Order: sequence, then C-alpha cells, then structure tokens
Amino acid sequence: MSAADSTILVVEDDAIVRMLIVDVLEELEFQVLEAADAEEALAIVQDSAQAIDLMMTDVGLPDMDGKQLATKVRELRPALPILFASGYAENIDVPPGMQVIGKPFSIDQLRDKVKSMLPNA
Repeated sequence: MSAADSTILVVEDDAIVRMLIVDVLEELEFQVLEAADAEEALAIVQDSAQAIDLMMTDVGLPDMDGKQLATKVRELRPALPILFASGYAENIDVPPGMQVIGKPFSIDQLRDKVKSMLPNA
C-alpha cells in the first residue's frame, strides 16, 4: 500500500491554509478530501462508502472545535487516526490515536507526522 491508496480528510476553515495543506498532501500522492467546517466534515465521514484513512483538523473551527468534531467522528469511525493542527500545540491533551502538529509546520513535518500515523503509507 502506498500513499496513493491513503485518503486524508482535511478540515480547515481558512481557505488559503486548507489549499496549502491539500497541495502538500497531494504532492505526497495522498488522496485528499476537503471540508471547510465540522458540519461538512461530518457529512463526509457519515458516507460509509467513502474511504478515509486519516482526518486532519484545525482545532479552531467556526461551528464546533476540532476536539468536539473528533469525538463525533470517532463515534462513526472508532479507529480513524486524527491529527489536530494548532497554533497552541503544546497546550492540547489528546486522546489515544490522536496527535497534534503545531502551526506553522513545514512540509517535512507534515509528511513525517502523517506517515507516522498511517501504518501503510
């Protein structure tokens, strides 16, 4: 299994930041799904036909915070790895199977973090 077989859902309300993250992940040959807020993300996660191998979400979203979103997503997909992006990474406690990457992050940091969370990438 290669990166090309892994699908990442990116949840980020800032369109420019989201575009940059998506560009980086696509360059790394991941399949990428995009959501601008938690509601959009949940609609994608609820589609059981849609493969998702990792969700990367901003902690600060307009409709609910990333941790609330993660809780809801885990009810639907209990095993889904979740990566939080935050400008305050050191202040966040996350449940097992979830990790944090501090903003701003480099392309290499993002790649390494994502690959460490995807056993087959």
